[in-house]
Amino acid sequence: MKRLIPPLVLAFTLAVVLAPFALAADVAKAAKSAPASDQSPAAPIAGAISTVTGMAISPLLGTGAYGAYQWLSAKDDAAKAVLPWYAQWSFFGPALLIVGLCALKDALGTVVPPGLKKPLDVLETIENKAAGLVAAGAVVPFTMAAVSKMVVGAKTAGVGGAVLVPSGLAMLPLGTIDFTWLLNILTVPFGVAMFAVVWMASHAINVLILLSPWGAIDAALKGARTGLLGLLTLTATINPWVGAALSILVILIAWLVAGWAFRLTVFGSVFCWDFFTVRRARFTPKENDNKVFAGGNLPGVSPRTYGRLVLRTAGGIEFYYKPWLVLPERSAVVAADKAQLAVGKGLFFSSITADDRDTLFILPPRYHGHEEMIARAYLLGGGVRDAGLRKAWSVLKELFGGSAAKTQVV
Repeated sequence: MKRLIPPLVLAFTLAVVLAPFALAADVAKAAKSAPASDQSPAAPIAGAISTVTGMAISPLLGTGAYGAYQWLSAKDDAAKAVLPWYAQWSFFGPALLIVGLCALKDALGTVVPPGLKKPLDVLETIENKAAGLVAAGAVVPFTMAAVSKMVVGAKTAGVGGAVLVPSGLAMLPLGTIDFTWLLNILTVPFGVAMFAVVWMASHAINVLILLSPWGAIDAALKGARTGLLGLLTLTATINPWVGAALSILVILIAWLVAGWAFRLTVFGSVFCWDFFTVRRARFTPKENDNKVFAGGNLPGVSPRTYGRLVLRTAGGIEFYYKPWLVLPERSAVVAADKAQLAVGKGLFFSSITADDRDTLFILPPRYHGHEEMIARAYLLGGGVRDAGLRKAWSVLKELFGGSAAKTQVV
């Protein structure tokens, strides 16, 4: 049964990734032969909500598929030539190729050792950030601006490549006044904010993949996200209002988990920066007041909150942090006895634990190799111990007769 898991995961992942593209091709053919069924002024807004939400769920896949859809919807070469840059082969071709390679990486992750797959996960996390910035800074404003022109009444290509007949606001006796700029002021910031909230929740999946040591979990998370994008594409194609309703539900859920997603986004950003710049090679921990992330066992503090770990003069340890990085600073006292605290040394990043099981703080990758200095700086009685994959490797070496790499520093 275990031998069947990798090919099944690969088939499922590829099917989910390719489904939106096949659907886009069918819809583009249908759009050429059938007139628009809904020409109301609000119809472009419903389509734009679905489009922006889809791009936020997976920026590179969403933007690439959206560009491919517009290219397939164009009637001739002249129409294709005037399409925006993201609807040209030079962009969406490589974009969809990268998406396919990422899907292949996730599918093979069930058999690839974490030590080989984790750098690729970091690369994909950086790609997701870069694609999100491109979509938020260029594609989303362009899409919302096109919607503004359609609502005001300019005869222009919409989000699906169709032409909307002037109606609604265009039929009002407003003379030659063009209110597109005013509508852009309202719609473009709204579209970018909507994109940012959903993208942050979706990007949290990439960070969860960074934290996960199991490739099967990675593929399941990525498959669920891509499946949601496929469902959104399908519903928006069948009925734009149903697609908009599903998009609003996604936006609402993303808003409710915004704090959790923001903390994961900050964690992933720091992790990727430290990992790819090899910051640990030029970094030396301070004797006090070091930047760390809260673990899941610090009372009153949300997991992965970024802040400062301070050893007080009286000997206690206190954690100072700012909610959302900008709100007034708060503090939390570490109640555990320092004699019970230890630094758990992992393969990629380490942590500070209590009783060798409860994670109080997560150390960014820059501290890797400097665990002994942290243990001495905060007077941790447990010293340094192996944790995570490194601990598992030590156990295996013991089982097969090798010497366990259990280093304790007092």
